[in-house]
Amino acid sequence: MKKDLRYKYLSRPRYNRYLAATANNNERAKRLYNANIRLAQAFHPILSQFEVILRNALCLKMSTHFADPDWIINQKSGFMSHPSLNSSHNFLRSSVRKTENNLTRRGIPITSGKIISDQNFGFWLAFFLPHHYALVGGQPIYIFPNKPAVEDRASLYSKLDDLRSFRNRVNHCEPICFNAHNIDCSEAIDIRTKLYSLVEWINPDLINFLKTVDNTQSKIDKIMNI
Repeated sequence: MKKDLRYKYLSRPRYNRYLAATANNNERAKRLYNANIRLAQAFHPILSQFEVILRNALCLKMSTHFADPDWIINQKSGFMSHPSLNSSHNFLRSSVRKTENNLTRRGIPITSGKIISDQNFGFWLAFFLPHHYALVGGQPIYIFPNKPAVEDRASLYSKLDDLRSFRNRVNHCEPICFNAHNIDCSEAIDIRTKLYSLVEWINPDLINFLKTVDNTQSKIDKIMNI
């Protein structure tokens, strides 16, 4: 890409960080910029599959807890409407209603499956916030039967929120190959480690599947050799 196009459409401040990390070597900066995109691309499969695993583990737990496979619909008038949630604008209930309204507008029948699949990472993460966690009897922690004893609701929330934040950065094309002004993938490695730990605490048999779709290490190696 020509320099004028890069500065116009990718922005000079964004690209300048890559120049600073490569001692203003334009060729290395271009390789680093492209390699960062490839690393972000490599994270998508494991981040998306983790979200699916987390979502389905929580749904199974909630279905059992409420003895209701349609809990996500029926609990709009249950715990999702508890007065203690007014200060948070009844986030879970509002999210479900938004999906229902979208489905109705498009003429699509409302089902629990369609509502569940439409919720974002933040929806599932919210089950580990104190106000929701208490209302469902602390059930979310039990999707991690293999977690170390030291891990509690707060520590699990912190790890999950780190993954959510990293995923958002990846989706917004932010750099994930720096520590300050230095080329450094330690944060990406740490996120991957947390992701694998969380999956193992859910069910260690899922690890081999994740490894089959994970090629982040080769992209990290390429970045560190630029």
